[in-house]
Amino acid sequence: MPQHPRTSLLALALAGGVTALLLTGCAGWQERVCMPDEDPVLAVNDAGSGCVARGEEPAPGWTRYPEGKVPVHLDDRWDRYWSDKTVDENGRVVPLPR
Repeated sequence: MPQHPRTSLLALALAGGVTALLLTGCAGWQERVCMPDEDPVLAVNDAGSGCVARGEEPAPGWTRYPEGKVPVHLDDRWDRYWSDKTVDENGRVVPLPR
């Protein structure tokens, strides 16, 4: 049975849309550093980051990011900023120990 021209165009358009999404990797989407009900934390005097449940205190050796310098998405401005820095026991931003 012959296909209706509109059906063929719709199928072609859908296939093109799916292909475009696969090729761009969903360009507008960014992976979050933590789940929405968590806050990111930073290792004190060491490399590393993690997440704690919102409202909970970080474990010893961990602290919250300084206000205004909290990464939200992977590879965002603050995620890149902290790639070679950490905080010391006094909360000062310092280079990562080598």
